[in-house]
Amino acid sequence: MILHTGLQRRHLVISAAAVALAAPHLALAQARPIRLVVPYAAGGPIDVTARLMAERVKDSLGTVIIDNKPGGGGNIGADIVAKAPADGLTIGIAAVATHAINPWLFSKMPYDAAKDFAPITQMLRVPNVLVMNADTAARLKINTLADLIAYAKANPAKLNYGSGGNGSAGHLAGEMFKRDAGIFAVHIPYNGGNPAQLALLSGQVDYNFDNLATAAPNIRAGKLKALAVTTLGRSPALPDVPPVADTLKGFAIDTWWGLVAPAATPRDVVARLNQAFVAALNSPEAKTRFAALMAEPVPNTPEQFGAFMKAELAKYETVVKASGAKVD
Repeated sequence: MILHTGLQRRHLVISAAAVALAAPHLALAQARPIRLVVPYAAGGPIDVTARLMAERVKDSLGTVIIDNKPGGGGNIGADIVAKAPADGLTIGIAAVATHAINPWLFSKMPYDAAKDFAPITQMLRVPNVLVMNADTAARLKINTLADLIAYAKANPAKLNYGSGGNGSAGHLAGEMFKRDAGIFAVHIPYNGGNPAQLALLSGQVDYNFDNLATAAPNIRAGKLKALAVTTLGRSPALPDVPPVADTLKGFAIDTWWGLVAPAATPRDVVARLNQAFVAALNSPEAKTRFAALMAEPVPNTPEQFGAFMKAELAKYETVVKASGAKVD
């Protein structure tokens, strides 16, 4: 009986070793912590959600360490992920800037957004919102998006809009809006989103495309008038405000981010990561936290996220080139 038990234990050890050899990446991922590279500074919405997800997946994936690598508009951190060993131990955040805008905005890129990454899942999207200074809107009798477009057409070049800088999400949304609405408004770039919002609040500019999470407090306070959100449908965070797409068919431009791994990461490892993070994104606790950030969880399959990023990359090629924005 003792001999039989010893043989059983030996068999189990040999079997476990065989499994580890057959799936070295999975075994390694369980034994060592996963590094999640966030290509932006600590404290922002992307960093906050990454840390929340790291906490939610620790039971299924083990320890996930957040590694903030800001700089280069997100390119530095994304490049670290692109060039990391494809063993499932280094993953990173892919955002609209790093994987859709920057490839057309920067004259030289350290990575290929289309080829150097294995999609895991989209995480979140945060709607942008077209907002006007409330006093300006009242003075010009602009209550709807249609009113804004009609005023702009009747008064060419009299309106202006602000953004966080050339090539920023607000700038590109503004250019896309001008193109689709057939209007002209002067773009005034500021050094960041906060100065752009202050300019709008003080009446220096007429309207902005702002992140909903940033604009919401001033919308609630009556200082800003929300005319439209930039998602295809209404946002749960601002249900009374229609989408731009109700007036300009197909208009959609959101802030989004998700998870990627180096391109050669084995499919079974990507599938395991996808399963863990999708479950975390769907948890009631996470959804409650996301709602406070005005963010909507959009978990999906690696194939769906890959197709989405490909479509976004193609969309922003047209938008960035039309804007004339460039970073050398």
